[in-house]
Amino acid sequence: MMAFHKTGRWLAALCAALSLSAGALAQTYPSRPVKIVVAYPPGQSTDIATRYLANKLSAALGEGVVVENRPGAFGNIGTAFAARATPDGYTLIMGASGTHAMNPYLYDNIGFDPEKDFEPIIATAFIPMVISVHPSLNINTLAELVQYAKSRPDKVDVAVPSVTAQLVLEMIRRQNVPLFAIKYKGSGEAMTALLGNQVPVLIDTVAASRAQFGKIRPLAVTSARPMAALPEIRSVAQQGMDGFQVVAWNALMAPRGTPVEIRDRLEAEMRKILALPETAKALHDLGFEPAPPMDRAQLLAWLQSERQTDADIIRSAKMKAD
Repeated sequence: MMAFHKTGRWLAALCAALSLSAGALAQTYPSRPVKIVVAYPPGQSTDIATRYLANKLSAALGEGVVVENRPGAFGNIGTAFAARATPDGYTLIMGASGTHAMNPYLYDNIGFDPEKDFEPIIATAFIPMVISVHPSLNINTLAELVQYAKSRPDKVDVAVPSVTAQLVLEMIRRQNVPLFAIKYKGSGEAMTALLGNQVPVLIDTVAASRAQFGKIRPLAVTSARPMAALPEIRSVAQQGMDGFQVVAWNALMAPRGTPVEIRDRLEAEMRKILALPETAKALHDLGFEPAPPMDRAQLLAWLQSERQTDADIIRSAKMKAD
């Protein structure tokens, strides 16, 4: 009986020590710079939003928060790197709909498991796409582009810099619109091709395209409704393709095993940052829509729903990674 009491006291002391250790961990984190991996090139939409949020998070944490670009294989290389990182809160990743929802159904081996290898922290932004054309086409609406493509059923190429852009293209092609993908490694290369009239059409995020709207002509956004910051650009759904909606997203994540105290601290700081009116305005101005607040259960359910929706579309469209 005495041994039982001693064991009980020892276990209680251990639990108390662990609790104090966890509390101390949350209070001392971070003690050195934090790295957020972006699995895409500089200038891609995920990179643009992450750099803005990293600056805000750095000020909130009182420690440097740096963005590290690790592009390649439509995000698989950088994401696999982050999955293998030490789960200590000093390497995070800005997860994306491409890497964490679509790629598992496009590639046989992506080098990571988006559900098992990561701990979602918070959804940060929704990313509408935009369909743009070179001004030399003299096209001003989506209907005119559809008519133009049907009059040249084997000749109209589209610059596609991401798997989400490919998904948009495939959904349009399902409407019997003969458009053909020319794949690029990133937004910069795809935009250069459009500006040089090497391809007549581009599908990319609003964030990556908006700076060139004076030189290219945006026809339609892929959100259900026009964006608050760009009300003059009608949606695809408003221009004859009822129910059409494709919106990419970002969510801050940590490698599986990152202490919950650190994840809670990051979530709390990010939640305050995203609630700031200046953050909402900045994201709108950059071409994003702030993600709505979600608790952990809602976040996990939403991520699962996104994966299932994208899987259904990819299988239906018979999309394949080249």
